[in-house]
Amino acid sequence: MTWDQIRSEAKDLTFPGLSVKVQPNGRTLVNLDTIVYTDDSKVSTATVTLLGFPVVVEATPISYTWNFGDGSPALTTSTPGKPYPSKEITHKYMKRGAVGLTLTTSYAARFNVAGTGWQYVAGTIPVTGPTTALQVREAIPVLVDPGR
Repeated sequence: MTWDQIRSEAKDLTFPGLSVKVQPNGRTLVNLDTIVYTDDSKVSTATVTLLGFPVVVEATPISYTWNFGDGSPALTTSTPGKPYPSKEITHKYMKRGAVGLTLTTSYAARFNVAGTGWQYVAGTIPVTGPTTALQVREAIPVLVDPGR
């Protein structure tokens, strides 16, 4: 039994593609700290049957690579971030426009065939989640006559 066989059976169950949560939701302003996080960062476990044997597969997220969709370098963190009021992971957009954010989660994996003991998979398994759309707008101050 090979790791490739096990992974093909369990990848959708065990290695979820996590989505980016954004605050403010749906739109942000140029030069504003935009908060990003994901909330599905727990250990995933699945049991599949291969060649008649039960195989338990466990995936642990160990790093998160954030692509902000504006051409800036990706940011890799060891935590999934947190929603407001935390500003654990933020990004400032410098230009207005529509962007798509993605998150690639790198998983450490191990498996256990029919209770024979855990076997660790070398390296990590990167899984990119769905794209989150974000509209970046620009606020322009306008002076007005308060007497009007």
